[in-house]
Amino acid sequence: MKLQVTQENLSKALNSVAKVANTRSTLPVLANVLFKTVGNRLSIAGTNLDIAITHYIGSKVMEEGAITVPARLMQDFITSLPSSVISLELDENKLHIKTDKYQSTINGMSAEDFPVMPDISKGTEWNIPGKALKSALQQVVVAASTNETRPVLTGVFLHSHEGVLYAVATDSYRLAEKTLISTKEEIKLLVPASAMHDLLRILTDYEEDVQIVHNDQQILFKAGDVELVTRLIEGSYPDYRKLIPKEFKAKATLKRTELTNVTKVSSLFARESAGSITISLDEKKGELSVRSIASQLGENSSSADAKISGNGSITLNSKYLLDALNVFSGDNITLSFNGKLDPATLFDADNKDYLHVVMPLKS
Repeated sequence: MKLQVTQENLSKALNSVAKVANTRSTLPVLANVLFKTVGNRLSIAGTNLDIAITHYIGSKVMEEGAITVPARLMQDFITSLPSSVISLELDENKLHIKTDKYQSTINGMSAEDFPVMPDISKGTEWNIPGKALKSALQQVVVAASTNETRPVLTGVFLHSHEGVLYAVATDSYRLAEKTLISTKEEIKLLVPASAMHDLLRILTDYEEDVQIVHNDQQILFKAGDVELVTRLIEGSYPDYRKLIPKEFKAKATLKRTELTNVTKVSSLFARESAGSITISLDEKKGELSVRSIASQLGENSSSADAKISGNGSITLNSKYLLDALNVFSGDNITLSFNGKLDPATLFDADNKDYLHVVMPLKS
């Protein structure tokens, strides 16, 4: 293998791929990334056996070949180099790296030891705008569970319902649902949230269409020169729509920044009580108030002006509420609930394509 690439392109590709390499695996080769020439491009790939990412970059290929090199070392080294043209040359299992001012040799492992990258040759194929997918993932992954005892809750559920595609995540304490696009496809895909976090990194500066191909076991996301393949989670997703109330007895609409501020202040006094804060609505005063008590520290009560319909109070986890408020994009938020034992629902007051449900705490 002998080729030339730019430092910018190689660094960008390694930043996409290297984080998926698994340094804790019993297979040492999984801590490496695979360098392989493909026509006039260099393919850089990494996998932890659950998720695989491949990034293609243009290169001047003089000799074809393949090698695996330590992901972390290669990423840190290439990122540290100045902007320049980098020459890569393979001699047995040693990769020689040269620029005008730097030259290094990195010991690699044979490409034959690297797992075969997954390929979905036959599957259902459709596209989605990259900007819409990125926005949806930013708003729903926060609600996915990290507890492996219920694997189905550790995923993001992409599914169609009455001709509309939705992205959903829940950990049973909160739930986020984002409306994506209209679709004629029948879609039911449970994608690991960990893979969606990696996809978000890939989509940072990408706004073109993302190509999606899937079968019963795997799903491929293709964004320009980057491909991510991951296994789908097996199992049936809970019928979450039963959790979402259709009508509300108490409702408050106010500036999102104001609700965020009063919640933040109250959360400081709620650390002793697992983040427990009580929100009360007063229709007559047109006021939303938030109260928290810490037996050792003191207590706090904060309020904000709001457009109120109905009276009532509910006790919520302040962290979950703040997580939700931070992923909304609109200026105004509507908080609705029915009673102390029913879930609270958050909507963007001006756009109903995203909702966030937070389950109440016993007060």
